[in-house]
Amino acid sequence: MSEHADVVIAGARCAGSAAATALARQGRRVIAVDPARFPSTTVSTHLLFAGGVAELARVGALERVEKAGAPRLSRAHVGGPGLDAGGGYTPVDGIDYGMCARRAALDTALVETARESGAEIREGHRVIDLLWERDRAVGVRVRDPKGQEYEIRAHLVVGADGRRSTVARLVGAEHPRITHANGRACYYAYYEDPRDEWRSTAAMWLTGYELGNAFPCDGGLAMVLLMPPVERVADFRGNLEAEFDRTVGLVPGLAARLEGCTRATKIVSSAEHPSYFRRSSGPGWVLVGDAGHFKDPVTAQGIRDAVRFGRLLGETAAVLDDPVALDRATRAWERKRDEQCVHTYHWTNLLGRGDGLAHVQFELLRALIGGPRGVRGLLEVYSRIRDPRETLAVNGLARAAVRALRHNPAERTAVLAGVGSAVRELAQNRGEAKRLLA
Repeated sequence: MSEHADVVIAGARCAGSAAATALARQGRRVIAVDPARFPSTTVSTHLLFAGGVAELARVGALERVEKAGAPRLSRAHVGGPGLDAGGGYTPVDGIDYGMCARRAALDTALVETARESGAEIREGHRVIDLLWERDRAVGVRVRDPKGQEYEIRAHLVVGADGRRSTVARLVGAEHPRITHANGRACYYAYYEDPRDEWRSTAAMWLTGYELGNAFPCDGGLAMVLLMPPVERVADFRGNLEAEFDRTVGLVPGLAARLEGCTRATKIVSSAEHPSYFRRSSGPGWVLVGDAGHFKDPVTAQGIRDAVRFGRLLGETAAVLDDPVALDRATRAWERKRDEQCVHTYHWTNLLGRGDGLAHVQFELLRALIGGPRGVRGLLEVYSRIRDPRETLAVNGLARAAVRALRHNPAERTAVLAGVGSAVRELAQNRGEAKRLLA
């Protein structure tokens, strides 16, 4: 026996719940299944800039997220050797603050929003196969918590099941159209945070090759995120806590920020997380969130894009009953996502490098923050209201390289090698974007 729905979604976190909410509000029957039981966490940088918070508001989940206790981060701080700058946001839809909500709270708020909108969310249920008719996806096969299997037939199958997407594998889209290895690893933990003077500030420090962050979040905690060069992963193996603490000490600004704070949780790690774009639409199916596109977490754009493009997918509801029009609409949705994300993707990949380019990155940051808009100008890039390519002009890169060489003479070879490969990467990016959008 098969159930019937207008849309079935594999995955009910950010992208899945946002899509379910938008579709259900248009009167469609939506069933989303997820192997997790909420509240539950997942590996994530958590942070949202003002543009990301605005996406929570657009999908109707912001009030629930704020009730969970995540503070409004109205200021950002950028620090490093000789740099100590802070500033606020240019508003997006009237929102002039960022937010860092732990995923258990954030995802539960999104799930509850989807349910309130009329979507059915089945926790502990997992998609194990797709149903096909004449090479078109027409539903899914699901395993429930007791091991029983059943089918859901639908006009559209949505894969919102993350980087290791089952749906992407089953439709033959698992291998990316373009991909880029990460240059930094991620290690984070939550700290008890009594520093009231920092509770409204998201802070980042770049010192040499090390990148450290502190983001106040719900529960009176701060998320402390270290992003060392990926070559240092071996240093953390077998000695995780000691190396985490040692690395905090390598970033003096972060160490000072954490005075009086105490680590309250275990350390979460991710050593390998390549960026990519996958083919994300086909006959009767579509991939949203990390299932279709993933950016390096160094710029914290994933949640924003998952919620945004999950919501925008809901605009296809009007054509769900027409297979030809539906496939045309999902192809157009995919192209819109790619157009709006590809330049941020390339910018993120360059910022995510942990080689000699790190010294040049610091000088680029210093120059940008030293401009007339200060930190606000940088935040406009992170909030996606300013084109990131403005910060990566070759002439600006050259000036930053000269300053990096002057300030770091012992790193001359590494800086020059990093600049050379960055220039080649910038040239490759133009062709890559052209191919993606062809």
